[in-house]
Amino acid sequence: MAFNPLVESVPPSGIRKFFDIAGSIANVISLGIGEPDFVTPYHIRSAVMDSLMDGETQYTANYGLIELRREIAGYLSSRFHVTYDPESEVLVTVGASEAIDMVMRGLLAPGDEVILPDPGYVSYQPCVIFAGGTPVAVPTSPENGFVITPEALESAITPRTKAVFLAYPCNPTGAVMPLEQMQKIAEIVTKHDLLLICDDIYIELVYDGFRQESFASLPGMKERTILINGFSKSFAMTGFRVGYICAPDKLLKNPAKIHQYAIMCASRASQVAAIQALKQGRQDNYHDIQVMRDSYDRRRRLMYNALTDMGLACYEPRGAFYLFPSIAGTGMDSDTFCERLLKEQAVVCIPGTAFGACGEGFIRCCYATDIDKMGEAFQRMRVFLSRD
Repeated sequence: MAFNPLVESVPPSGIRKFFDIAGSIANVISLGIGEPDFVTPYHIRSAVMDSLMDGETQYTANYGLIELRREIAGYLSSRFHVTYDPESEVLVTVGASEAIDMVMRGLLAPGDEVILPDPGYVSYQPCVIFAGGTPVAVPTSPENGFVITPEALESAITPRTKAVFLAYPCNPTGAVMPLEQMQKIAEIVTKHDLLLICDDIYIELVYDGFRQESFASLPGMKERTILINGFSKSFAMTGFRVGYICAPDKLLKNPAKIHQYAIMCASRASQVAAIQALKQGRQDNYHDIQVMRDSYDRRRRLMYNALTDMGLACYEPRGAFYLFPSIAGTGMDSDTFCERLLKEQAVVCIPGTAFGACGEGFIRCCYATDIDKMGEAFQRMRVFLSRD
């Protein structure tokens, strides 16, 4: 029996393999999962409980609760100076992951090319392929700050290029993109009349006084930009599965149509949680985000110092909650390094190849992890490295 060849051509996630192995090993410490270690703030959980006790368990509009769409539009206006009409330019989704899938399926025709930086998050290239498109990976490296350069972008554009997909701060490298470089990228995208798809899920998690701007806020870019974001990372709401797409109505209609038929609407309880997160955030200058960001920053510096002290060359990230150290000096490839580290020392890291071919020679370590557990993981890693 034949199955969809597009789906058959994509291998399983390179991350999942290591969690399957970890499940059979005692006393495992994970530096692998990209999830905040904070519990969702109490005021958010309390709002959901009140909503449920009030019997608010019904479907919402396909685009989401209008109150939430207004809050999202207000948040983007106040934080990033980009204005969206909550009636027609904001669509609430089941996490940013559904948003990425819907955008690709809604905008790509068979054979359309989408340019993506390599390394990049595991789902980007598969979502392009599932939509019938062709991912075009552009290499990035520590030497260019793991950021796609204007020159590399220009050289990758062909007559089949439909869109450029960017995500800064970046998973897995923690890279950010300075405003000057964003402006150069925007000029190229405009010159070639391309779409720009941006995953801004980590945009609030930046350090050292850096501010990651949104491409949609640059002059002339809102009309060709699809902005994707969500609540999982900034508000520690991974289990709520609520995100959103913001774009001009003409770019949002097809993704919204897929959402209507495939999903209907995001969970009402999750939307209530998101309303509370943004409403309370507006009132207290996003205190919840600040507390978590400060904690991540401390752990970022701790992990960076620990890894470099071990002799692992490491680009110093300024965003997200990952480090992407080089393990090339060990003589092992990324997959072998991570598998041996897990089996011999019960520490989970993710091989860089899970995020693209340019990830070979690197591993991803997440510092959204308890400090004591991180310390123990570092001790085990030192033992592991001393034996090789």
